[in-house]
Amino acid sequence: MLDAETGLLGVASITSSGLELTDGLILRGPAILLNNRAFLWDPPVAGGSWQGWGKDVWGMFEVVMPRPEILLFGTGKAIILPPPSVRTHLSNLGIQLDFMDTRNACSTYNLLLEEGRRVAAALLPLEKHVPWSAIPKA
Repeated sequence: MLDAETGLLGVASITSSGLELTDGLILRGPAILLNNRAFLWDPPVAGGSWQGWGKDVWGMFEVVMPRPEILLFGTGKAIILPPPSVRTHLSNLGIQLDFMDTRNACSTYNLLLEEGRRVAAALLPLEKHVPWSAIPKA
């Protein structure tokens, strides 16, 4: 279900652990918003050495059509500068990368979405997360 007024899937609110979308869905942990859809995302922990942030982290942007013009990367509570390899990889796909704290990324995403831009958001929670793949399976 989408926002009844606009028909667009945006961010209604943000908490320390995730997002509430305009359709009422609550996402705990990292998420990608793309082409009016929401996806859970399993990136490594951001910052520091950025170890593990290879091309595979951004794999969905290699296969999705249409690709977004711009990807807003919400890096959590504070702005964390991603390594140049991330920007280069996305640029090679024809995607402009803008990075900012997650609150501002959500606001900017909503604004650009309402303007009709082809925008996507890769959003890390405000608090550090444990990657889904690091959680032991029962």
